[in-house]
Amino acid sequence: MPYLGKVLVVDDDQTVLDLIKLYGEREGFEIIGINNGDLVLPAFYREKPDVVILDIMLPGKDGLTLFRNLREIRMIPIIMLTAKGEEVDRVLGLEMGADDYVAKPFSPRELVARIKAVLRRTQPVDTSTNRKMKYPGLEIQADIRSVLVDGKETEVTSREFDLLYYLAQNPRRVFTRQELLTAVWGYDYFGDQRTVDVHIRRLRTKLAPLPHKYLTTVWGVGYQFTPPFKEGKTKL
Repeated sequence: MPYLGKVLVVDDDQTVLDLIKLYGEREGFEIIGINNGDLVLPAFYREKPDVVILDIMLPGKDGLTLFRNLREIRMIPIIMLTAKGEEVDRVLGLEMGADDYVAKPFSPRELVARIKAVLRRTQPVDTSTNRKMKYPGLEIQADIRSVLVDGKETEVTSREFDLLYYLAQNPRRVFTRQELLTAVWGYDYFGDQRTVDVHIRRLRTKLAPLPHKYLTTVWGVGYQFTPPFKEGKTKL
């Protein structure tokens, strides 16, 4: 079985850790389980994981604090675990830039599928068909999944990049929230449509230094990418 990567799982429930380890290792992942928030940062530096599964309620440091700590170190993909019905926790995680969230109780197969999807989105794309897109003040580099604002690289999560890139590939086309969820999050995504609003808001904040507003709202419908010139994107 091919090796798919290393996953750091943080949860105080040993049953959850054992379950994720069982299903994850069957699929080719190396699973590192941590049950206390105070142990996460040392393990993160030591193990250098490819993705983190992070519960919010933990002994020691809580999940939201750890989320900030981890993202200050590296823009690693993070999937949040939330208790069923805890909408506040879910929204907080999305506002902070989580790549995905899974509500407990969850299907271990679904979680493994989401890990695979997150890792796929962080891989470089084929540069023979996907090149740079350049607009005034904004450059989207598909080959290395990078966004430059006024010539400076701006940190975006994998999901934020996918959303911006998808919209930019279809300039002036108006997408509903459901269409964006299907195209960017996947047809089997179970989250609500406000997830799109949160990610658009975060992207707008990161593009705020630019005088032109690239992400526009079409009221009652959804969102579109609006270049400042009619000919659309420039491929380099």
